[in-house]
Amino acid sequence: MNKKWQTLKKSIQQISPFLAPYKWGFIIAIMMIVVTCFSLSTSPMIEGMMTSLLMENAMDMMQGIPGAHVEYDRVIEIIIMLLGIYLLKTFSQSITIVTLTNSIQKTMHDLRNALQDKIRKLPVSYFDQHKYGDVLSRITNDVDTLSNALQQTLTEMIRGILMMILAIVMMMRINITMTCIVLLIIPAALLITRFIVKRSQKKFQAQQDALGNLNGAITEMYSGYREILLFNKQKDAIEKFKGINQTLYRNAFQAQFMSSIISPCISLVTYIIIGTIGFVGSLSVLNGTLLVGELQAFVRYIWQVNDPVSQVSNLSSQIQSAFAALHRISEVLNEPEEKPIDNPQSLTNTKGHVTFDHLCFGYHEKEVLHDIDVDIQSGQMVAIVGPTGSGKTTLISLLLRFYDVTSGSIRIDGVDIRQIPREQLRSMFGMVLQDTWLFHGTIYENIHYGRLDARKDEVIEAARQANVDHFIRTLPDGYDMIVNEEANNISQGEKQLLTIARAMLKNPQIMILDEATSSVDTRLEKRLQDAMQKVMKGRTSFVIAHRLSTIRNADLILVIKDGYLVEQGKHEDLLAKNGFYSQLYNAQFQETA
Repeated sequence: MNKKWQTLKKSIQQISPFLAPYKWGFIIAIMMIVVTCFSLSTSPMIEGMMTSLLMENAMDMMQGIPGAHVEYDRVIEIIIMLLGIYLLKTFSQSITIVTLTNSIQKTMHDLRNALQDKIRKLPVSYFDQHKYGDVLSRITNDVDTLSNALQQTLTEMIRGILMMILAIVMMMRINITMTCIVLLIIPAALLITRFIVKRSQKKFQAQQDALGNLNGAITEMYSGYREILLFNKQKDAIEKFKGINQTLYRNAFQAQFMSSIISPCISLVTYIIIGTIGFVGSLSVLNGTLLVGELQAFVRYIWQVNDPVSQVSNLSSQIQSAFAALHRISEVLNEPEEKPIDNPQSLTNTKGHVTFDHLCFGYHEKEVLHDIDVDIQSGQMVAIVGPTGSGKTTLISLLLRFYDVTSGSIRIDGVDIRQIPREQLRSMFGMVLQDTWLFHGTIYENIHYGRLDARKDEVIEAARQANVDHFIRTLPDGYDMIVNEEANNISQGEKQLLTIARAMLKNPQIMILDEATSSVDTRLEKRLQDAMQKVMKGRTSFVIAHRLSTIRNADLILVIKDGYLVEQGKHEDLLAKNGFYSQLYNAQFQETA
């Protein structure tokens, strides 16, 4: 239990800085809640005064007392007092809603920005271990859950506690004995709530986790929708979704059911106590020790004690969901970021001289690259070849510092890349991947993304250099054509050319081409090769290729097998060695034949 409270305390401390800038909004809201509670706590007593007055007038008239009549002037005074109290209550509630909503939504706005900023600072390894859908759920669903809980629960909690205290004070002014009987509601409610909440909290945590899994599964299925159709896996996808959805349903049902039975149990206790008070109070009225209006007010105050307890109990599901959401949000905010550089070194006039110095790297204590040692001169075209899973892409990820080497080092122009600020390091590189990435926007905006300060004529020139300008001009809206969200309204090859144009616009010192021609036909491959020759001209470039025919002219070929650099050299030299590269090359052409 202590561990849970410590976790909750840390989570609350984590969100406190986001609440602090808007503390005056919360303070004003709380002050207005106090005004509302005082208005509500005085109204039963005043209503009881009217009942007692009318009962007294009626008794005097029934007994034939001379001059007995209904005191309408006093009745009107009481009605005016009640009207003023109800208007004050309405005004204070309105101010509470406005100020609290404004403060909470601004807090959530800052929290979302902080989460987005945090995600940008997280290492790539975090996304290797977490589904995108789950990360998205933490930013959207969990923040919304927390927002709703603050919006609805915060006011009810404060109002409920204050109303309970004021109602008890007012009841004690009427009759202490009956008040002691009513106070039995509170320990009974606490015992009931504690018993149920203790068993439902795990279900609420499981509910939020299942919601994250559901979002992850949906993201995965819709991103691979065509593949699911291609392999006729619709039924499998539906069954998988049903399984995850069933888990969410089961956890949500159990959590909501367990929390919802709190209120009926507390209401049962309240009705028993009201029956008891009705009996005791009636005897007191008959004895003349209690007025009818006071008994009426007392019963109203019982409900003012019961309502907060029931409301807090009803809100227990929201409170527990909010705690689960807050814990998941805190997990993201507490994730270790990419380590800052102690003594950063800035590179100027980068030449692109890259050195892998006895580099080793492993994932989760399993080494995947072993003692890679190679020196790459400025302006060289370097091809990296090897079987699938040999470590080619991992080597490039290390060069971009998506991960850090386990031992050894990577140097650019003699400077260890771990001493270069990541922003500056990555600004040196241009990259064209096998899986093209275009965003929803115009073609012009997608190319311009490579360098946001570029002029329009520079964007067009980059497209011309990438052999894609003519294609763009044949489109209905030319450079203003909108690329849809799936980027499937243009062909794969043209998308590849657009990404090359984007890379050319950036004009990087070092170029990386990862399987850039593997998914296009031979005719388009020629256009891509011409474009890539232009983008690689005069700069150091790394080419990962399975089509070995495309890298014959490379200045240096690195052959990687099972994480080891087994061979390096030029195409002709490696063929002459009749080693592993020769086997790969000959096997590929035998397959082609």
